[in-house]
Amino acid sequence: MNDFLFYLFVAIGLINTVHLGLYIGGANLYDIRQFRRRSERSPKRSRAVRPLVSVIIPAHNEELVIERCLDSIRTSTIRKVEVIVHNDRSTDATRALVMAYKKRYPSFALRLVNRRNQVGKAGGVNYCIKQYAKGELIMTLDADCVVRRDAIKNAIAYFGDSQVMGVAANVRLLDSPTVLGILQKTEHMIGYRSKKFYTMANCEFIVGGVASTYRREILDRVGYYDTDTTTEDIGLSMKIAALGNLDHRIIYAADVVATTEGAHSFRALLKQRYRWKLGSLQNLLKHTGLMGRLSPMHSRMLTIYRLPMAIVSEIMLLLQPVIMGYIVYLSWHYHTAGLFIGAYLTITTYILWTIWPDEHSSIRHKLAMSAYAPLLYFIFYIMDAIQIISIVRCLLHPRQLARRTVQAATWVSPERVGQQAQFS
Repeated sequence: MNDFLFYLFVAIGLINTVHLGLYIGGANLYDIRQFRRRSERSPKRSRAVRPLVSVIIPAHNEELVIERCLDSIRTSTIRKVEVIVHNDRSTDATRALVMAYKKRYPSFALRLVNRRNQVGKAGGVNYCIKQYAKGELIMTLDADCVVRRDAIKNAIAYFGDSQVMGVAANVRLLDSPTVLGILQKTEHMIGYRSKKFYTMANCEFIVGGVASTYRREILDRVGYYDTDTTTEDIGLSMKIAALGNLDHRIIYAADVVATTEGAHSFRALLKQRYRWKLGSLQNLLKHTGLMGRLSPMHSRMLTIYRLPMAIVSEIMLLLQPVIMGYIVYLSWHYHTAGLFIGAYLTITTYILWTIWPDEHSSIRHKLAMSAYAPLLYFIFYIMDAIQIISIVRCLLHPRQLARRTVQAATWVSPERVGQQAQFS
């Protein structure tokens, strides 16, 4: 048994070490490519005719945040934008606020769609795309989100490459000086920096619902968002990847910046992560045929590495309590804390390595985040526990994983605070 645990510990440690190296190297290469891309962008090209962008905002009881979201789009550097707010059964002042906003800014291309939707958020977005959207590009935006002034312009630029079908935004959380806020903010920074490697390796398949942008033609082709899983955004990007990610690329755009509110309580975070975990597993099971596929249309990094690793990572997550128990045993048996110290230093160094190269943070913000870094190793165990609880809940309800229904897409907006958005 000890031998098994030892080799399991070594295998998991090796996988994690390799991934840290890939994330660091891939992110650095991405940053270099972005620097070259910006320097090579000519003034003539920047003044080229831009396509119309349809921004669709699904809303349910969003009175605290909807005007903040609309303000960020209206003050964007791009004026060729139409905004469609899908008001789904709101019982607060959301509808009145949007109508008043439309009257206050008559030149702003804003449409309010009031419709009682039967298939959740995904169904509402699909309805707006099919019935009202006129843009060549479609961006979806949660009502609590704020886009940076140049975000839409930067998103458009990536579609100059005819192979790019979808662009994932750089989603950042609004500042919150609580343990939960710092935990989520740092987790997002680390997670989104890893997307730089996935883009360089052409194995990205997860595009969230915050400021994600797609070609209208590809949405028409794949049949829009699915309504039978809890994460319609992941489902859509996986459907596009299934067409062949060599000619239908999905990329991450670090300069398409949007902020959003995080979960404001541990209960809300547990609910959020369970939904994310369930939806992710539902979509992976839905597209198991992609795993291991040797196809001239797909990159090996997607089918041989990234998709299988999505499953392996969940198994590793479940094994984490066992590994932690084994580390405690070894530390006690050999009277040394070397394993804990090594892990602590590795993770803390990686956190700092994520914070300081961040292109959108001020020096002041980096210093503030660095001050938290020595404690984050221990705080991350909170998120680990939440993730483990989420996957166990999924495994305890296998029918929800295998039997997807339209009821899975029913949605209720999480609690909003309406705090002021700042781009640090």
